[in-house]
Amino acid sequence: MTTVEKIKAIEDEMAKTQKNKATSFHLGQLKAKLAKLRRELLTDSKKSGGGGGIGFDVARSGVASIGFVGFPSIGKSTLLNKLTGVASEVAAYEFTTLTSVPGIIKYKGAKIQMIDLPGIIEGAKDGKGRGKQVIAVARTCNMIFIVLDVNKPLHHKQVIEHELEGFGIRINKQPPDILLKKKERGGINITTTVPLTHLDNDEIRAVMGEYRLNSADISFRCDATVDDLIDKLEEQNRKYIPAIYVLNKIDSISTQELDLLYRIPDAVPISSGNEWNLDELLEMMWDKLKLVRVYTLPKGKLPDFEDPVVLRSDRCTVEDFCNQIHKSLVAEFKNAIVYGSSAKHQPQYVGLSHVLQDEDVVTILKK
Repeated sequence: MTTVEKIKAIEDEMAKTQKNKATSFHLGQLKAKLAKLRRELLTDSKKSGGGGGIGFDVARSGVASIGFVGFPSIGKSTLLNKLTGVASEVAAYEFTTLTSVPGIIKYKGAKIQMIDLPGIIEGAKDGKGRGKQVIAVARTCNMIFIVLDVNKPLHHKQVIEHELEGFGIRINKQPPDILLKKKERGGINITTTVPLTHLDNDEIRAVMGEYRLNSADISFRCDATVDDLIDKLEEQNRKYIPAIYVLNKIDSISTQELDLLYRIPDAVPISSGNEWNLDELLEMMWDKLKLVRVYTLPKGKLPDFEDPVVLRSDRCTVEDFCNQIHKSLVAEFKNAIVYGSSAKHQPQYVGLSHVLQDEDVVTILKK
């Protein structure tokens, strides 16, 4: 049997198995086996060039990258055109875009790369329609725009999430708060700081056994599910990526239907063709990317508010700021003068470890 056939067989067995206390151990084993097979599929894809190939590898530029994912002919190419001015081919038939098409948008002083990916279909995670290559590129992005048709958003949303999940992408989630420490001996020691309502000890031991972990300390600091436990054990193969559900073609629905769409979390209704509501989409994009703009203030000059240094929120110390400008600055660094919300008083003299916040103004003093 091929890996895909093995995955299908396990999924069929799980669908036929009723969940109760008597079957929890068996279901835990099946889910762990399924995760390992999916990892094998991902590894095989990388070895065979599934993450790239002609037209799929994209040279990265800008401070962040956003991949457009969706079914064929959903309006991804039109959206890229409207936001970046890049002429990705547009037509009213499926699979117009056959390669990755990049473009750049400058928003609030930050250059952000947007990548129009070929449309995916159900079964993409198993290789249908070059789906592995498409999702592999999406895994490398800082954010995903999941572009959906407003006339059938929930069904398409469910299918695409399932495809991305099968490739190790976790949408709008944080890694599970589980601590794991492997031991040489002593068996499995389970502790919890909150009650576990979705997971019992049999499932935990079944999953751990499938991963050949017979001795370990595991501490649950969240009400975890069996999928959370597997994600912890597979953490090297998991990507946690923020996403926005871009509900396209609102020009084809009524105002009442539009009101219902706003109830979908992390969603923005738009019309790419008519350029409706793109400002709201970009504002949500900015909030989710959590970028930090830092303005330079050369000694004796005015601040440069036109061209900020843009940092990722997980890399925004004064040292990161210096490295972004030029690596020699750290060696010559004496201290920095900071104005803005990160300063306790205006101005504040700080060192390299000081954490900067959005729209701080900084002067670097050299030795």
